[in-house]
Amino acid sequence: MFTQCPECLTIYTLVPEELARGRGSVRCAHCGAVFDALRSLTESLPAGRIQRLDQHGMSEELPQLSMPVMRPSREDEADAVLPAATARMPGFTRSVAPARGRDSPWRVATALLLPLLLAQVAWAERHELLRNPLTRPWIARACATLGCSLPLQRDSEGLVLLSRDVRPHPSVPNALIISATMRNDADHAQAFPLVEITLTDLDEHRIAMRRFHPREYVGDARTIGTGLASGASTALVFEVADPGKNAVAYEFKFL
Repeated sequence: MFTQCPECLTIYTLVPEELARGRGSVRCAHCGAVFDALRSLTESLPAGRIQRLDQHGMSEELPQLSMPVMRPSREDEADAVLPAATARMPGFTRSVAPARGRDSPWRVATALLLPLLLAQVAWAERHELLRNPLTRPWIARACATLGCSLPLQRDSEGLVLLSRDVRPHPSVPNALIISATMRNDADHAQAFPLVEITLTDLDEHRIAMRRFHPREYVGDARTIGTGLASGASTALVFEVADPGKNAVAYEFKFL
């Protein structure tokens, strides 16, 4: 089976034991993000170029299993129940009504565990909740009350590539300098994206591809933490090895 990290888009293979151990939640070895592996779980990878695996929708109606394989016998339980079922009740016994209030500890435990369960669900789905325009304002208000801060939003569709250029490196042999200008057209500041650069030949066959993290093209940790303001532009510079003369076209993607 396969699943995909929603942050860095890395696709992993996994086995049922790993899903069971994390109750569906796993941690990405590439970017460290914790995500729900069940959302993009698939038996096989689609043919052709893969960008994102299909996301499984959530349904209020639970799926019903209809293809049984076997039902193990419960002989141990049957042996334990049989004597109790066949034993005759003494005539002097009386049914005693359960004392009131004995279920109070269970109610208290339920009241205490329910918020914990909701918090675990919210933590597992935190990336989706932060992206959702309906839930993010509520989370922001709660975070402001608690004195915490939310991570910057990510909206690759709001990023626009204004210009791009590729040329030989002036001081390093067999290397290229790829430069570009990026603008944030979203109505909010957002995190610097993962930048994917693909070099192709005349037939659009991929020759080389690399993804750059913000720390590789921004450098300043304070700027990365602040993010790219709404309407702001920034220059991007990448140093890459020259894949050869067959690389005549290149493509930028913001992830």
